[in-house]
Amino acid sequence: MTAPPTGARAGVPAATPADEAGAVGPVGAADAPDADLIERSRTDPEAFAALFDRYSGMLYRYVSRRLGPEVAEDLVGETFLVAFSRRGRYDLSHRDARPWLFGIITKLVSRHHRSEAARYRALRRSPVDGHVEGPADRVAAGVTATASRPLLAEALAGLPRRDRDVLLLVAWGDLAYGEVAQALGIPVGTVRSRLSRARRKVRAVLGDTNPMNEEE
Repeated sequence: MTAPPTGARAGVPAATPADEAGAVGPVGAADAPDADLIERSRTDPEAFAALFDRYSGMLYRYVSRRLGPEVAEDLVGETFLVAFSRRGRYDLSHRDARPWLFGIITKLVSRHHRSEAARYRALRRSPVDGHVEGPADRVAAGVTATASRPLLAEALAGLPRRDRDVLLLVAWGDLAYGEVAQALGIPVGTVRSRLSRARRKVRAVLGDTNPMNEEE
């Protein structure tokens, strides 16, 4: 088996501005579409490292919010190892690889569903005062500022895993409905129904506060 590129290391540090800009990687990779990088990596494995540099930061923050930073480091590394091994089967008509990568990492997160629920329950019991928010703890845009962190944690803990995956891919992964459908391999109609159900349950816990932006 071909070794993964040096960029797809097993551990991932906190995101840096360079990560966000995709400044590190093979020559000419900074502005190349994801699909072109994947196609190139089939004969030049080092080209795949540019995807790591481009997306590892956002994937790290997504998993950190769900499972904590310690687990996030391992899962981000595993995500890119899985993606690298499957790059030959990637549908190059999908120019943006984010849904593909979020789909892989969400499946990995599902292995830790008990730990995730326990994390939310622990956050529910923790006091709001004195908590210093970091990038992995901020409630994503779309969750209203009036929703307290403990109540949101309680609401998330009570959601079925599939509904929670859809809600958080929209809220914390910043994916559109069609991208969530691609990530999870489900119809867009299923995304809409799961998201509507999750919003309704979270809204009830938050006292009828709309937890998500209803616009697509």
